Amino acid sequence: MKGSGRAFCAGGDIVSLYHMINAGKMEDCKEFFRTLYTYIYILGTCLKPHVFATPETLIGFHPDAGVSFFLSHLPGQLGEYLGLTVEKLNGAEMISCGLATHYAHSSKLALIEEQLGKLDTDDPSVIENSLEKYSDLVCLDNISVLHRIEILDKCFSHDTVEEIIDSLFSQESETSKTSDAWCISTLRRLKEASPLGLKVSLKSVSPFPDTQNWAFFPLSPPPLPIRN
Repeated sequence: MKGSGRAFCAGGDIVSLYHMINAGKMEDCKEFFRTLYTYIYILGTCLKPHVFATPETLIGFHPDAGVSFFLSHLPGQLGEYLGLTVEKLNGAEMISCGLATHYAHSSKLALIEEQLGKLDTDDPSVIENSLEKYSDLVCLDNISVLHRIEILDKCFSHDTVEEIIDSLFSQESETSKTSDAWCISTLRRLKEASPLGLKVSLKSVSPFPDTQNWAFFPLSPPPLPIRN
């Protein structure tokens, strides 16, 4: 399953929701979210791997659709950084932090899709071997945020958005011009986001200090009722 053009979803659903709220159609809004999260549950329990890009804090929302789960499992505070700033990772960065398993140049995508379509199996090892044939080696570029992971971890290791912002301001005045530019850019991204969205996002992305709390969030939730 793939999108048409550059993106899988262009945010038309949010536009529809905005118009429904302005028209006072609250029951339609409830039905919108019921349908949305039923679909997310079905997608989340699907065995096929998938990746989402979710600029949620910029539209006053928070990382949902299971995104908060894998963001909370990224190295260090990278999940908090991505969840709050909605910065994008390129292919090399996704490989480095474990979000992707294979990297291939876009010129090979049509061939890869064709070869995968010919596979009459759901055996992961067979699919893995097929992808491996067309994979390329890739390295992080010099401006990758992953080269600043120590500063990132220091700034985003706090419990509140206010403390994160204060830490970025402090870091800006203490470090080199290169790091200053990163801090300034990061602060600008946070300023553009919804304050409430930032707070909810931080709570949803931050891992629980006591792993026993995960018992309240089972990886395989019970089936949701689906109306025709």
